[in-house]
Amino acid sequence: MSTHTIKVEINGRQHERTVSSRMTLVDFLRDELDLTGTHIGCEHGVCGTCTILMDGEVVRSCIMLAVQADGHRLETVEGLASQSFEGEVKVALSPIQEAFRECHGLQCGYCTPGMLMTTKSLLEENPNPTEEEIRLALSGNICRCTGYVQIVDAVKLAAQKLQEG
Repeated sequence: MSTHTIKVEINGRQHERTVSSRMTLVDFLRDELDLTGTHIGCEHGVCGTCTILMDGEVVRSCIMLAVQADGHRLETVEGLASQSFEGEVKVALSPIQEAFRECHGLQCGYCTPGMLMTTKSLLEENPNPTEEEIRLALSGNICRCTGYVQIVDAVKLAAQKLQEG
């Protein structure tokens, strides 16, 4: 079996691992680094549950090989919340996560990590998207539970929260 040593920055931390040349990026994140927030759905890049950001761009980690991420900067859903460690771990949700919670933009939660990462990318590129632009941006992420109304509302609220600072 062919292996390669890769170096990647994930959520601001450097990682170096030797991986099989055939290991998918989602398997690397979940199995090698225990970043299990990135979900595996269709394994064909269609459903969006495995969505992460690579150098700020939306990618499907189930159809990428881990070796393709070598030298790149990755962001997963674990990187959205901020943490502090003053005696105990305290987690503060990002404005995007808060908006999804407040608008009930999730039900079973399986699609949520991909929706959150897609939303982050959208709002970084377009801080004040229209409903049509939101729906277009989310069109690559399948949700079988919500009907998307609450998700669209959550993205609108997240945009507002981010603009307010």
